Amino acid sequence: MRVVVFDDARVLGAEIAQQVKGHGHEAVVVCEMAGVDRLTGAGLAEVLVGCDAVVDLSGLPSLDDGTLTEDYGLVIDEDAVLDRASRSTAHLLAAEAAAGVAHHVGLSVVGTDRVRAEGVFRALQAQESMVRGSGTSFSIIRATQLFESVEEIAAAATEDWIVWVPPVEVRPVARAEVAAFLAHTAVSKPLQGVGEIAGPDQFRLDVVVRQALSADEEHRRVFTDSRSTFFGARVRRTDLLPAPGAYIARQRYAAWRAHHATPETSINSA
Repeated sequence: MRVVVFDDARVLGAEIAQQVKGHGHEAVVVCEMAGVDRLTGAGLAEVLVGCDAVVDLSGLPSLDDGTLTEDYGLVIDEDAVLDRASRSTAHLLAAEAAAGVAHHVGLSVVGTDRVRAEGVFRALQAQESMVRGSGTSFSIIRATQLFESVEEIAAAATEDWIVWVPPVEVRPVARAEVAAFLAHTAVSKPLQGVGEIAGPDQFRLDVVVRQALSADEEHRRVFTDSRSTFFGARVRRTDLLPAPGAYIARQRYAAWRAHHATPETSINSA
């Protein structure tokens, strides 16, 4: 079995590929630097030759979804994000159909079905809809926030040295466990629906961010405000929590922090 992982950030993709190989299958990671342009479709046909399953990691929010400003945090152009996501997903799904790919695995965010169609969630909802209607067998995996992403979440919410986050509950999860879950999904029978993965511990978002910044000896202050957004979207207190039946990962945030003095700065682990 040959699995192709699309991940411009490369770290999560590399971990998935390693896990797929551990299952006894072939895996390759593809990024734009490899000569593939999903916005035009260039190079997709070549990398999908002989491919049985695709893992698409393009859905996770990142600082690339907007412009980081000192006074207003991350300013997101929703229309631009939606256009980019829609075009890249359309080209990938069309190339998969032409190549006879049997299974599309798309990574999304827990709460995408509940959050208003705002910010990056507008694009995530569009991507999920396109995957469902593509005709290719699929699995949509929604993950909670990665441990490794907390500093980027803080950066997106920083306004003039103050981090403003909504008072929402989260269950962050280790990147390695998300990688293992995605790899297992890719080499298994398509779900024809949604699976979720979350961490074992539940916190308020400001608690997680405050812990991450204190670990780095940061001087930014963290506050909650119900008017604050999460990557451009207004979220309610429980919107980012998994549904019953989600797979609950094992690694706890405190144990992870004890071994990672400086968390990485990418929500999709660049």
